[in-house]
Amino acid sequence: MNKAKRHEIFTRLRAENPDPVTELEYNSPFELLIAVLFSAQATDVSVNKATRHLFPVADTPEKMYALGVDGLKEYIKTIGLFNAKAENAIKTCKMLIDKHNSEVPQTREELEALPGVGRKTANVVLNTAFRQIAMAVDTHIFRVSNRTKIAPGKNVLEVEEKLLRFVPKEFLLDAHHWLILHGRYICTARKPKCDACVIEDLCEFKEKTSS
Repeated sequence: MNKAKRHEIFTRLRAENPDPVTELEYNSPFELLIAVLFSAQATDVSVNKATRHLFPVADTPEKMYALGVDGLKEYIKTIGLFNAKAENAIKTCKMLIDKHNSEVPQTREELEALPGVGRKTANVVLNTAFRQIAMAVDTHIFRVSNRTKIAPGKNVLEVEEKLLRFVPKEFLLDAHHWLILHGRYICTARKPKCDACVIEDLCEFKEKTSS
């Protein structure tokens, strides 16, 4: 895929959604961190349902840590893998209190040192909470990048590196949101909605499948 085509793709995605945001509900970097930690192998919808009850009573590391693992489980038991997520969240709260003055750190290294926080979670927090250029590649972004040929890669790290290299600079800050929303609602896994796609004529998926 050439540079001009990529530029036009993101121009159209931006025109359709000028101010893209995450669908996770949060009011602070801490709430976003916890929500993203909970969202692994779970839907944003299921996470939001749980955190709507959790965050009003535990919106700081201290308040959440005070719940304890068992107390936290009661709020998130409808989310997949809630046992492990509760343990990681409580350990993360403890580290935030002890090492970061209860503030969410703003570097990848410090974020990834938190229990349950991997590269993708760190990238979401850096990009969404702190508006740093970062590309959190989930299954949707991996699929869209490979299917359209915007940034094909064999694994998530390869796709992440290619996106950071190939996406025009003016779109880099919000590219993560455009791609994830496009993959979630249009370029779906089993049956992509090509007829409803604003970049359908630029996508190289059909060229491959029709040849």
